[in-house]
Amino acid sequence: MFFTSPSKGKVSFQELFEDLVGYTNEFPDDSYKLIIGTDSHSFLNDHVMFVTAVVVHRIGKGGRFFYHKQKTRYMESLRQRIYYETYLSLEVATRLTEKLAEDSDLRLNVEIHLDVGEKGETRDIIKEVVGMVIGSGYQAFIKPYSYGAATVADRFTR
Repeated sequence: MFFTSPSKGKVSFQELFEDLVGYTNEFPDDSYKLIIGTDSHSFLNDHVMFVTAVVVHRIGKGGRFFYHKQKTRYMESLRQRIYYETYLSLEVATRLTEKLAEDSDLRLNVEIHLDVGEKGETRDIIKEVVGMVIGSGYQAFIKPYSYGAATVADRFTR
């Protein structure tokens, strides 16, 4: 799995991890959050572009982000797309959490940002996808607090 960094270009998962650890080690006394969010865009009954963003937020002092794009077959059901967005975010969060446990003393607060909100078509599945995330051991955020999915990932879906 490869990611894109606006400043470093295409990076491997290992390079993303090393950059994340290096970034947090620059100022070890600062507070950090690791945010993962996925958004998607459907293209004229042809395909769906999913983008998963990984954001390392140095609280009060900016951050870095990486994103992974994945093109899949067209999905007519919005519910199916939202479930798949949640799955992709959880997959990346799990890989990063495992890697952090194996290779680092770094303890990061991991958040999953979901592209669902109280307004709009996705309001009916909030409990389901939030339950998936919480059941997997992560914090879940929905719109308007889910900027990892609704802003960062959304920016690269087209």
